[in-house]
Amino acid sequence: MAPKRKFRYGAQERKKRKLEKTDLPLPTPTWISSASPALPPAWISPASPALSPRLDLVCLPCLAPRLDLVCLSCLAPRLDLFCPSCLAPHLDLSWIMGLLPGFSSVVLAMGLALLDAASVQGGKVLVFPVDGSHWINMNLLIEGLHTRGHEVTVVRTSTSWYIKEQSPHYQSVTITLSEAMNMEKQDFFVHMLAKVLTLQKEGASIITFVSFYRQMLTMLSSIHHQACQVAEKMFEDKALMQSLRDAQYDMVLMDPGLPIGVLLAHELKLPTVFNVRWITSGEGHFVVAPSPASYVPTSGCAVTDKMTFLQRVKNMFHFLLNIAIDNLVVSPHYNRLVEKYLEPGTNFYQLLQGAHIWLMRVDFVFEFPRPTMPNIIYIGGFQCKPAKPLPADLEEFVESSGEHGVILMSLGSLVKGLPVEITNQIATAFAQLPQKVIWRLPGEPPSTLGNNTMLVKWMPQNDLLGHPKLRMFVAHGGTNGIYEAIYHGVPIVGLPLLFDQFENILRLEVRGAAKGVDVTKLTSQNFVETLQEVLHNPSYRDNMKRMSALHRDKPMHPLETALFWMEFVIRNKGAAHLRTESYKLPWYSYHSLDIMCLLLAVLFLLVAVVVLLMYCLCFKLCRRKDKLE
Repeated sequence: MAPKRKFRYGAQERKKRKLEKTDLPLPTPTWISSASPALPPAWISPASPALSPRLDLVCLPCLAPRLDLVCLSCLAPRLDLFCPSCLAPHLDLSWIMGLLPGFSSVVLAMGLALLDAASVQGGKVLVFPVDGSHWINMNLLIEGLHTRGHEVTVVRTSTSWYIKEQSPHYQSVTITLSEAMNMEKQDFFVHMLAKVLTLQKEGASIITFVSFYRQMLTMLSSIHHQACQVAEKMFEDKALMQSLRDAQYDMVLMDPGLPIGVLLAHELKLPTVFNVRWITSGEGHFVVAPSPASYVPTSGCAVTDKMTFLQRVKNMFHFLLNIAIDNLVVSPHYNRLVEKYLEPGTNFYQLLQGAHIWLMRVDFVFEFPRPTMPNIIYIGGFQCKPAKPLPADLEEFVESSGEHGVILMSLGSLVKGLPVEITNQIATAFAQLPQKVIWRLPGEPPSTLGNNTMLVKWMPQNDLLGHPKLRMFVAHGGTNGIYEAIYHGVPIVGLPLLFDQFENILRLEVRGAAKGVDVTKLTSQNFVETLQEVLHNPSYRDNMKRMSALHRDKPMHPLETALFWMEFVIRNKGAAHLRTESYKLPWYSYHSLDIMCLLLAVLFLLVAVVVLLMYCLCFKLCRRKDKLE
């Protein structure tokens, strides 16, 4: 005979059974009519957390967790006997769980979803974006906030290139400018690229290089000066500033590449969230996290985290150069605004470092490991998603490739195209391949274009990268395209042109998932050899597939992570508890140089005392010897 099974009941169940033994009738809530079905009473634990479903009781027939009571009117999780928001009565669902096996899981999931939706009442977010490719990332966050019921207002200029004034996802505040900012001129980066390619291809003396670098610094200063003009217009517009105060925003979301938003956030006394990869002095980590130049590559220095001595010297030089450029070229524009419009003693750099949350567009599957901080949240690849079906014309072209597959080429949104002689060499190389090629080329078609190549002005890049017939991605090395290629496991042939693109391709080369080509030395012969190597060497695809598996292996999608932390800031009026006090320290205290000076002074004093004592002792001994003689 099997032994009797002993059941152990919790405190709530024992309390329930004790009451059931009494002859007194249980009280019936006044809101239940005589025609209502008999509902078991709700046993509310005083320790039950507010605004969360109850999991301390179980349904006796099916042992499923009880969601307990929900509001009949708004289906919000119950706080007590009545909904705290609409004061409507609540319904006990435990008896339904017992009657319908499996229904408890459905109700629990529904309740948790309702709880998540109700966890943040619609917040109000003020956004300061940066135009161009940066807007693509920011717009995804804005759409996510809008989907969750938040009200978003975007500050844009009247000359904006990408940021539209009308959108179903946000309202806009338009600042009128007499002339477009340099970054908003579509030919700005074309001219910059032409100068860079000419300098690299033809070579340059030290004088020519210094002259070119001076022009670049002048353009950089001009961009930040124009951004400060936007902020100045906002500060001077008293009606606009009052309307922003009256709107009672909960948070400022901004791209710190042009950090005018930190000034407005400080004036409006709002917590800031950064959507960041780059800031005024380079890569974002260098402002907020410890960044030893001995093994953390500096912006603009194409090295890995395994450096030789000479590479470490080069890395330190770039580190100090970036600091000098930021202090001498960029920061003075913002310091002038701080002195003019904010209270005395305010430091622009501390405002920048004092952001509550840094949504870093980085994934360590791609980035080299480095120190980090509690308020840095990694959302690299948050724009990636499963591929959707292609338009009919593209699908027909892709399917016509047969077993050879398709190659995709795109150089991003900033640069319209390469010089004619380079595009002709690329087209000649493509024409020698059996694969079909889809090439995003806004400019004129090359004269050597082959029959296997389709030129398009625009293409659904993510959907093409996710197509099973895609074999390779020829890209300039922008982070958006790289993360999409990682997500779909597509190897890359890199044609880096500007900014961080050289470092990005280098990171993939180190991981064996890409091969770069110097555009200034590109010929049809060396380009087709590189294409064939990546196509026929399976290690490139295998390494990228492994990176894809690591990138996808997360508890939640990076976009969901970003939305959670933005709502966290809205719920809790900031996240100051995650910030260290390091940003308030002067540089010599941060590096403990004052302590080192003190220790050196003490050591010097001790040595001096010892030397003095020895001198006195020797002097005394010498005098005694003289007396004896």
